[in-house]
Amino acid sequence: MELVEKLKKSSVAKLAARFPHGHLAAAGGLSLSLIVLSAFSSNATVPAERQLNTLELPKFAHAEHSLPSPSASPVELETSSAAQWQTRELEIKSGDTLSSLFKRAGLSDREMMNFLSATENKEKLNSVRPGHKLKFSFNDMGSLEQLRYISSKLQSHNFTLDGESYRYSEDLREPDIKVAAASGIINSSLYLAGTNAGMDDKLIMEFAEVFGWDIDFALDIRRGDSFRILYEEHFVDGEKLRNGPILSAEFINQGQAFNAVRYVHQDGRAQYYTPEGRSMQKAFLRAPVDFRRISSNFNPRRLHPITGKVRPHRGIDYAAKTGTPVWSSGDGKVIKSGYSKYNGNYVVIQHGGGVQTKYLHLHKRKVKTGQRVRQKQLIGTVGSTGLSSGPHLHYEFLLNGVHRNPRTIVQKLPKAEAISTALRADFERQTSPLVAQLEAETATLLALNDSDKQPKAL
Repeated sequence: MELVEKLKKSSVAKLAARFPHGHLAAAGGLSLSLIVLSAFSSNATVPAERQLNTLELPKFAHAEHSLPSPSASPVELETSSAAQWQTRELEIKSGDTLSSLFKRAGLSDREMMNFLSATENKEKLNSVRPGHKLKFSFNDMGSLEQLRYISSKLQSHNFTLDGESYRYSEDLREPDIKVAAASGIINSSLYLAGTNAGMDDKLIMEFAEVFGWDIDFALDIRRGDSFRILYEEHFVDGEKLRNGPILSAEFINQGQAFNAVRYVHQDGRAQYYTPEGRSMQKAFLRAPVDFRRISSNFNPRRLHPITGKVRPHRGIDYAAKTGTPVWSSGDGKVIKSGYSKYNGNYVVIQHGGGVQTKYLHLHKRKVKTGQRVRQKQLIGTVGSTGLSSGPHLHYEFLLNGVHRNPRTIVQKLPKAEAISTALRADFERQTSPLVAQLEAETATLLALNDSDKQPKAL
């Protein structure tokens, strides 16, 4: 045995002499590790087989892309498991900035600036509004491949990586258009009657604007007046997006019928005319505010509500909330925009044909002396400045220096121009079908209403 031990030691010594000291130390460390592991293995119970599952994470160039932002809601991520790490769609909220939106998408300010510096038509992003959407798409390396700004269901602006820059393109969709009709009878106001007929606020106001040169909807409305209207409805993928323009309409006021039809000129301008071809637009509006209730009418012998004295009331008072917009009833030039003890804030406009209009007791004036204005341009807001018992607009109309009743004088002014002879054939081609369709649609509505009133069969 001693001989065997001597031979082993001699062999080990000779073998060690052949290796560098560093290698020998490493071999010794490895041997020690194997001995320790062998000791643990001998004392532990392990299954005969072990299965390894590999979890592959998406490859991103930056650590900040590896996980979605904690502030992101689940609806902001694509639901597809193959794409949820590659695409993120964000809805713009009030208070958002482009920087905060990029951060919500997992991009730094530096990456945002790099994108903007390499992007054409980037000014399109200046119009982002709450409710709009931004869709970020990333490639396999985590770089921004495309940014899609969705401004509506019909329009999107795309910025797609092309080499080292982002190329701009625009997607536009055309809505599906259907023609709808509505009709109603006024019991208290045009607004309530229109609402009952299924018209929204915008459509009701557009209807009032079409007839705003002939009817003062604050003064002239009577119980029993009626209306009917033909208009477009716009749909996208079967969902109603909005109402389109009014095509034709009729308003019967105190037994007198007023009709209007829409005509599109060859240059794309759309205007409203009577079926005979006279323009609905005239030199002066019947009222310089949205239709509201009126506190008093034209009365040269009325008692002043504050002084109690008989003072001519050479105009009309439109009672409305403070801040209600007031617009010019016609084209002209502001000859005075100022303040006085009795009138408060006031504006006087000189029009052509010896006509002058005055707007008193304004809360704020929006025009200056010497400024030219267009019909229906904002010139101030309703208030209660000067000698006033409450918020209202006092409106006066003078012809050649003489006060005239605004309710009746505009009917005596020159009539609106008719469609030109050169456009007559095209006008008839466009508008005649609309007039006929209004008749047919409203007849159908009346028939349906009558049938609803009949007793139902059991």
